[in-house]
Amino acid sequence: MMSISGRPMGRTRRGVHWAMRCAGIAIAVCCAGLAAGCMGGEDVSSGSLSAALAFTRVTEEAGLGAYRHENGGLGQKWMPEIVGPGGAFLDYDGDGWQDILLVGGGRWARVSDEPVEALRLYRNLGDGTFEDVSVAAGLSGMEAYGFGVAAADYDNDGDTDFFLTTLHENLLFRNDGGRFEEVGEEAGLADEAYWSTSAAFFDADGDGWVDLFVGNYVSWTPETDIPCFHGGEKAYCTPQNYAGVASTFYRNTGDGSFVDATQEAGFSGAIDPVLDKTLGVTELDVTGDGHSDLYVANDTERNLLFVNRGDGTFVESAVRSGVAYDQHGQSRAGMGVDAGVVDSTGQTTIFVGNFTQETVSVFRHASGGYFTDRATISRVGFPTMGTLTFGLFLFDADLDGDLDLFLANGHVLEHIAEILEGATFAEPAQLFLNRGDGIFDEAPATTGVLAQPMVARGAAYADYDRDGDLDVLLLENAGPAHLWRNDLNESGWLHVRLEGRASNRSALGARIEAVVGDLRMERRVRSGSSFLSQSALPAVFGLGARRQIDSLIVHWPSGLVERFAEVEAGQEVILVEGSAALRPAEPAAGHSGELR
Repeated sequence: MMSISGRPMGRTRRGVHWAMRCAGIAIAVCCAGLAAGCMGGEDVSSGSLSAALAFTRVTEEAGLGAYRHENGGLGQKWMPEIVGPGGAFLDYDGDGWQDILLVGGGRWARVSDEPVEALRLYRNLGDGTFEDVSVAAGLSGMEAYGFGVAAADYDNDGDTDFFLTTLHENLLFRNDGGRFEEVGEEAGLADEAYWSTSAAFFDADGDGWVDLFVGNYVSWTPETDIPCFHGGEKAYCTPQNYAGVASTFYRNTGDGSFVDATQEAGFSGAIDPVLDKTLGVTELDVTGDGHSDLYVANDTERNLLFVNRGDGTFVESAVRSGVAYDQHGQSRAGMGVDAGVVDSTGQTTIFVGNFTQETVSVFRHASGGYFTDRATISRVGFPTMGTLTFGLFLFDADLDGDLDLFLANGHVLEHIAEILEGATFAEPAQLFLNRGDGIFDEAPATTGVLAQPMVARGAAYADYDRDGDLDVLLLENAGPAHLWRNDLNESGWLHVRLEGRASNRSALGARIEAVVGDLRMERRVRSGSSFLSQSALPAVFGLGARRQIDSLIVHWPSGLVERFAEVEAGQEVILVEGSAALRPAEPAAGHSGELR
């Protein structure tokens, strides 16, 4: 196989493009539960909030303007070029502020010997700006054709590590007090050279050590590239032209290393490997038994649902559960994926980004492991018929207590307008505001950031400026990153940061309930989700006009349940497993107003 600039790279996923509109100034969007006309009124979740939701693009002033993704494209139209990149919010130095990690991409060795930085790490300075600390953190000079990241404290030493998927050899970066060392080979995670895409850490067997699922895409090399053409010129091929590659599951041994347990854990044999073309993965608990399950989005092949038997082994049940195909029994081009409770039923709903003319998938759990298709009734289906969605996540954009839906869109075919009337290569992002009952209204986007088309891929969220509301990070293929600051300016919120002891240190798999009057909210702590990206781990509860949470209940992966009453709003609290005490985040020495 032809090498790529620098060290061999982990495989890239099939070229998917989202075009997100992310270059605006500030947008005003009506919050919560109202008709799409943006009229005033009462919030259906919290009962009294009617607020103006505004995002402002702050990329350059925040210090991220120098970043640009490199896909290596110089006319060969090689499939990996159109897939990346991803990025992550993570607190790498433990100072309480969310930092930003961006995947750089790569170049082809036969075309250029000029290296591309595989990763860029930006430290949050606590004043709304970031500083590039890639060199100081030991990440400078690292070369790999990278795609996605997943982050967690895999060795339970108190700091956040991360995993990078690539076009060849995947990489694991161990965090040693704010400086990273690449240990993928010694940790047993660099044994195969596949094109990998999304990954997720999760504790499959409940032993207190996070395991790792790595989604693999298709079997592609420069030597096996299949030429596809449009109008006599070479164009990007679709994944149907290539055989898929089975995904891999690694079990954490607890000594800093992992072992390939794909077969023994039940992840192999669920689907013919040539049909396994993974682009997205999310952790969830389908049955409510406290054990982590996985939902996997495949591109042009059926999706997969791995249900945990309770002992760290899994049974695949997507067809039985009704989440493998669309309502007509057809496979779709699954990409970004997320899951969460979006209504008062307490049941999990899965959202999957798909290709143009396929709509976003919406499956809500009914009972007994069975799901119903709610794409139409949720009002998400029709508005997403004309877009191609990569990044996708649920978050409470307007802090009204329910989860809203964000989509990062964009096509993979530069000539799509010549094929499909009304379609474009670059597309605006979409924000759907939840009425509180799992029915969504698309936020109007006539001006501002939501009106700007882009070729987006990865998308994540965090409260990077610690003002309570959630901000958005987007990454464009062969383009810049975009940071959107949420200027909601509301005090009705609570952030909960967990630290495991008997459970894994990152508390992945924890379920947190917050009760405010007759409103019950639920959040999960997890890595992965979206597309090639990871959002911040702290759970965020929007309270609307309420000023306290009546009851906060934390279900730890270890089985421990901790309960707290009358928790004041407008703060971030820290809970160490078993301490039975919520500790408010306090100012730390070094930066005025810095929270830890």
